Amino acid sequence: MALGPRLDLRQSQSLVMTPQLQQAIKLLALSNLEIENYIAEEVEKNPLLETGEISTETSPEPSEPLLDNEPGAKGSDEILSSGPSETEASMDMQGEADQYASASLSSSDGGLDGQLGLNSSGSGASAGVGGEAPDFENMLVAEITLADHLMEQAGAVLSGMELFIAQHIIDQIDECGYFQADPLELSHRLGVERDLVAQILTEVQKLEPVGVGARDLSECLALQAMEADRYDPAMARLLDNLDLLAKGALPQLKRICSVDDEDIMDMISELRAYDPKPGLKIGGGDVQAVVPDIFIAERAGKWIIEINSATLPKVLVNRTYHSELKDGAQDKASKDWLNECLMDANWLIKALDQRQRTIVKVATEIVKQQEEFFRQGVEHLRPLTLKNVADEIEMHESTVSRVTSNKYLSCSRGTFELKYFFTSGIQSSTGGEAASAEAVKSHIKALIDAEDPKKILSDDKLVVLLKEKGFGIARRTVAKYREALGLGSSVQRRRQKALEGKAA
Repeated sequence: MALGPRLDLRQSQSLVMTPQLQQAIKLLALSNLEIENYIAEEVEKNPLLETGEISTETSPEPSEPLLDNEPGAKGSDEILSSGPSETEASMDMQGEADQYASASLSSSDGGLDGQLGLNSSGSGASAGVGGEAPDFENMLVAEITLADHLMEQAGAVLSGMELFIAQHIIDQIDECGYFQADPLELSHRLGVERDLVAQILTEVQKLEPVGVGARDLSECLALQAMEADRYDPAMARLLDNLDLLAKGALPQLKRICSVDDEDIMDMISELRAYDPKPGLKIGGGDVQAVVPDIFIAERAGKWIIEINSATLPKVLVNRTYHSELKDGAQDKASKDWLNECLMDANWLIKALDQRQRTIVKVATEIVKQQEEFFRQGVEHLRPLTLKNVADEIEMHESTVSRVTSNKYLSCSRGTFELKYFFTSGIQSSTGGEAASAEAVKSHIKALIDAEDPKKILSDDKLVVLLKEKGFGIARRTVAKYREALGLGSSVQRRRQKALEGKAA
């Protein structure tokens, strides 16, 4: 067969990840707070974008509750799979289409029923349509750090070289209040005598909160016992043998401390009143509560689902500025750049709007699937997978996964991560519907909380009791769930409740 050049015509298909498609996928996985940062970056890069308030005259009217909406709205899979030409053709270049209003959705996708104005626990009064959403920025509570608190006290009693050494000691105290450095190493580093470092450490240990600056738990409790004037030889020996106390070796401790039953119980009761981590009394910086991305509430037997607009800025395209730039652009490069900025701005607004609709659509399906949880609690949580939701709303499983990542839902039962509602199932022992793993954990905790201190439930006994409730579960699974709940074994719980009973 002769070799030679030739020209062939072939037809093939391939998936191309355009920049717009990549942007839409990225936005789905971001939380509301991350979206705010992303928008700020885009506004800096694109001169046609700006953030601002949207006039109430152009805001769409709220519609009926979301769970009663009719299908037909475009899903996120459609925008992710559609090419640039389709999107560009559908873009409205007029004023109202340039606005992305996070306060409400269009009626074609079910709409929203006004601003709920719920707090993070799901309770609170409704703000009504057009009402102000909660100001989550004020939920940041700025507290003085432990180091600042200690330095303020040290400055009042020390000065010069002593205060200099105290500052270095305080720098080595962790958030729990423990001194984490070696005094000898610190003395070498500062070029001072070790005795002087030890002396200043003693002064630091006299600061508030009591127990701060200790090198271990025994010393921390000893400092608090001294402050309470309860540090006698018996207490000192007890603190030197905390490992025996953890094992519940009371007869051995009584011999070591030379005390009777009443005295040892009194000493243990005293130790229980002390704080093993005194440094945590002083805030370690700014504390930020989890900000929900979605609000859910029930009105007149219908579920209302609302995007948290407090964390979503309003994004607009500045048409006036675009006209000015367009009139001044003479060369082709300038016009192409301006058209690209306009296209990117419209794409961002469309992607943000579609992201919002997709989140509400997924949240709506979660509420449908887990309605008994919202009405009756965790014991009625059903097994649910990403595929179940994806099949119902006709989206890809990966889209649902991105939507449920890093996002929180606030309802009357508290604030939950969306991933919380997706749990594995435990087969029913009676052949009925499978139960959620979270529901089984709830039953295990309830059984252990209600157990008789004289009849501690073993894992085998828990298996039997759970089977009576309709849960077919193995002993090792019970042990795994019990440990995940932070509950000790039957031996540990028996020892702990025996100590609590004697101390009481």
